Amino acid sequence: MNKNKKSGGFAVIATLFLLLFIAELFFCTWCRVECRDFNYEIRRHEAERERLLKDRSRLNVEIERLKSPERIGRIAREKLGLRPPSSEQVIVLP
Repeated sequence: MNKNKKSGGFAVIATLFLLLFIAELFFCTWCRVECRDFNYEIRRHEAERERLLKDRSRLNVEIERLKSPERIGRIAREKLGLRPPSSEQVIVLP
């Protein structure tokens, strides 16, 4: 009977160590998968950031083009019919 108790206790301890080892393997695997997914997410965000920086640069060029005095003067003359003021229309303030 004493031998049976020892062999049963060993089986329980061995089973617990085996379960602990399996749990550790699952945890390590989960950590690696999460790390890999996080790295993929970082790469996606970096690519999105690069795209947004290019868009911002393109939009800044577009803003400068739209603000150019030549363009504004052309629109004033062609679409709005504006002309430079004549000397009679200029009022000089003291």
